[in-house]
Amino acid sequence: MVPAVTDVRPLSLWWDQLVDDDPAAQGPHPARAPLDGDTQADVVIVGAGLTGLWAAYYLLEADPALEVVLVEREVAGFGASGRNGGWCSALFPVSAPALARRHGREAALAMRAAMRDTVVEVGGVAAAEGIDCDFAYGGTVTLARNEPQLARVRQEAAHAAQWGDEEHLLDPEGVREHVRAAGVLGGSWTPDCARVQPARLVRGLAAVVEQRGARLYEGTRALRISPRAVVTDHGTVRARWVLRATEAWTPELPGDHRAVAPVYSLMVATAPLPAHVWDEIGLARFETFTDARRLIVYGQRTADDRLAFGGRGAPYHLGSAVRPEYDRAPAVLAHLQRSLVELFPVIDGARFTHSWGGPLAVPRDWSPSVGLDADTGIGWAGGYVGDGVATSNLAGRTFADLVTGTDSELVRLPWVGHRSPAWEPEPLRWAGITAGRRAAELADRAEQRTGRPSRTAALLERLTGG
Repeated sequence: MVPAVTDVRPLSLWWDQLVDDDPAAQGPHPARAPLDGDTQADVVIVGAGLTGLWAAYYLLEADPALEVVLVEREVAGFGASGRNGGWCSALFPVSAPALARRHGREAALAMRAAMRDTVVEVGGVAAAEGIDCDFAYGGTVTLARNEPQLARVRQEAAHAAQWGDEEHLLDPEGVREHVRAAGVLGGSWTPDCARVQPARLVRGLAAVVEQRGARLYEGTRALRISPRAVVTDHGTVRARWVLRATEAWTPELPGDHRAVAPVYSLMVATAPLPAHVWDEIGLARFETFTDARRLIVYGQRTADDRLAFGGRGAPYHLGSAVRPEYDRAPAVLAHLQRSLVELFPVIDGARFTHSWGGPLAVPRDWSPSVGLDADTGIGWAGGYVGDGVATSNLAGRTFADLVTGTDSELVRLPWVGHRSPAWEPEPLRWAGITAGRRAAELADRAEQRTGRPSRTAALLERLTGG
């Protein structure tokens, strides 16, 4: 049996480029064989996205003799790992002040330092292992295009230094040194982000872990995770340690239906733009970019000179449903195209060649976590709220230390062992998430129209934990 999706080109621009890297693929990506009956291992990992693959990489680095098995329902990198915005960023969904309130100032400082170090770690591993993933350490520019956005940017920049973060406040001319967008009142720049081509990163990492001895089975669906065993549709894998790395697909596992909410994020990309257009836009150092609106957007200049741009705004689907038809919401995709042209009027009339999307995992308290229950042997990681390219690497390193019993600074970080509360049952879950999305949309419109902070922001803060 082969995975349900073998033609990976439609999954994202990144997958389309990946197939072009290998002309022999001719469209459908060759899948690895599925599991063939029962087997045993030291560690079995469910999910071959970045979290699972980083865990395998660091486990085998710590102990090359370990038997590591990964089971993947589709193909490695099928989920958010191969469809995201390509930001390898030190962003973490829980703010440093919130971490300090819960765990103390030193814990918050340690978490921020770990996230900054992780961006460097990903680039270092990619270079050392020869993974050509277009890694460019250009930082992130945040644009402010109205007064409330400018106030938020100034506040963030003022607070960053308190937590060891480097964030430089920019006036309009300072912004123009990085990127030239319309209607900019100011902004900020942080070095702690790199542009990547995520499908090349995840597929390159998959090849590396196989070379190191991991067994990776694609087209193998986990039906049940239990202590010391994973039951799949092709057999059972028995192991001392069972690590769950299923992110937005977690609610499909028995007992985890309310663990996270799958929330969709969508993207568009232009055709490669000519040099004179890039002379107008900038991004010469391949900075990633966003603005300070409440409904998140994110963009990058790709290695082949496209603008790739994404954002939230797609509906949450009742019952935490995840289906291929949800990957494209025409109204949201059209809005993203308009928003990108508004930012960069010079691309008006440019051809958009790709559109795609996919779900990301949101815990009820917006807090990612990684942990391992020594009694059951079951570990978990995820809930990245869209900030997973770097955070998955930190999770993989932490998994390796937890499994091998290494007493490191990583295992003492405040997200280790965290358990988020379950989401409300339906239809309350749908109502709350939909209300939050709608509140963000209304707040952005009101702030753009009036130039004053929106009163609906308080609702967002209650939903996201501030």
